[in-house]
Amino acid sequence: MRVFGLDIAREGRRIRSRIGVCQQENNLDPELSVRQNLEVFARYFGLPARVAGDKAAELLTFMSLDHRGDAKPMELSGGLMRRLMVARALINDPELLILDEPTTGLDPQSRHQVWSRLEELKHRGMTLLLTTHYMDEAARLCDRLIILDHGKILVQGTPAELIRRHVGLDVIEVAEPSSELLRFVQSSGLQHENLGHRLVIYSRERNSLYTEIGERYCREGCTLRTATLEDVFLKLTGRALRD
Repeated sequence: MRVFGLDIAREGRRIRSRIGVCQQENNLDPELSVRQNLEVFARYFGLPARVAGDKAAELLTFMSLDHRGDAKPMELSGGLMRRLMVARALINDPELLILDEPTTGLDPQSRHQVWSRLEELKHRGMTLLLTTHYMDEAARLCDRLIILDHGKILVQGTPAELIRRHVGLDVIEVAEPSSELLRFVQSSGLQHENLGHRLVIYSRERNSLYTEIGERYCREGCTLRTATLEDVFLKLTGRALRD
């Protein structure tokens, strides 16, 4: 197997020097300051002390952490700590950045700030490889994605083509569907999921199907929304809870 055109069996050190990794678990050094966490980590890549200091300052500014450089990691909020983890993964100017669940547990503001920084890295030409359970995160950050279930690849492609191929344009949701509507959906051959108290219909038409269903079967409790990656994920993997 090759990475960057290099044999991983013989060129492992060179390959690792060109990769940044941001783990899901926090493994920052609690005894060091925010700045020192970056400077010490930089030395593992052979950066001279002065270069490491300059690089740490640059990354603290990039991740909006320059005002907390002297704080200890445990003094940071979850969002700030996550941004520090990303900054540390960038200390060696990697060509490939690997992120494991980069925004798990973050509040919406912190999550969007991390997304903004990752998008900027993409625009600079860096390759990102990430795992996530947030479908809105995948839709926003991924040019190409793979959906895995129990270790097996189910589908792969761009977010837009996966939505179009497996769900369609829109999703119609009907609360407490009537028996008449269920018969209509089945006889019409419409893709749908009957969840008992709720009916989910996948529509490849714009508005006309929703209008027909709304006028004939459910003047209330009928909603129309744009199809999303989450619809694809749930349709392909099921809605049962996972351990």
